[in-house]
Amino acid sequence: MLKKFGSIVAAGVVLSLLGATAAHADVLSNIKKKGVLVVGTKADYRPFGYLDPSGKIVGLEADLAADVAKRLGVKLELVPVVASNRIQFLQQGKIDLMIATTSDTPDRRKVVDFVDPNYYGSGLNVLAPKSARIAGWDQLKGKKVCLIQGAFYNKELQEKYGVEGVAFPGTAEVYTALRNGNCLAFAYDDTAIVGEMLKPEWSAYEMPLDSILFVPWGIAVKQGEKDLVEFMAKTTIDWHKTGFIRQLEKKWGIKPTKFAQDMNTKYK
Repeated sequence: MLKKFGSIVAAGVVLSLLGATAAHADVLSNIKKKGVLVVGTKADYRPFGYLDPSGKIVGLEADLAADVAKRLGVKLELVPVVASNRIQFLQQGKIDLMIATTSDTPDRRKVVDFVDPNYYGSGLNVLAPKSARIAGWDQLKGKKVCLIQGAFYNKELQEKYGVEGVAFPGTAEVYTALRNGNCLAFAYDDTAIVGEMLKPEWSAYEMPLDSILFVPWGIAVKQGEKDLVEFMAKTTIDWHKTGFIRQLEKKWGIKPTKFAQDMNTKYK
């Protein structure tokens, strides 16, 4: 009797596992089945993802998302995300894919799967008056440079490049100080500077240097979604191979990056 009961329990467990497996369809299959790709992207990070006058999310990363949907033959739905919720949205299944200026770090790889190769990245550069004629990082030695308090690169800028750092709590204070001439330049994330320079008030300023301290950006998916990761890896390689990302840089007024150039050369 106990043997029979044990067999029944074992059979039940097997059927339960089979049922769970059958009930779980991978994300890529679900996207194709429902005919919609849901991508988390920024809506406050010009020109990578921001709202146009009609309230639509546009930008370089929105264009990448649109290309993925086109390749899959499905409609695209963009969901605005911010740094504090983008990974949670992915884990909770609120989005299928994340293309949202996300730095690819070892800690983040513990909670989501990143697509290899990386599609883009950011580095450190400066916003400075064109009249300053800054052509190299060495020209900043001994000069006052605005910084954001607590930024990871502050120490290296001061020790390696010899800048005289003037730290502020936020960008609003920095921009005021820069306009008032309290600093020669503002050292900050190059992609953020690109977005700021699209505003008319910065027409007399430039981002003149080659970026340093590069951090790669990765497309992320929920852990375990092997098919989607493989599809996105092939897609990203094709973006680099065809120069699609370099074309988007030109479209959105972004200074050509060494990363995009190098990846185009690598996969061409």
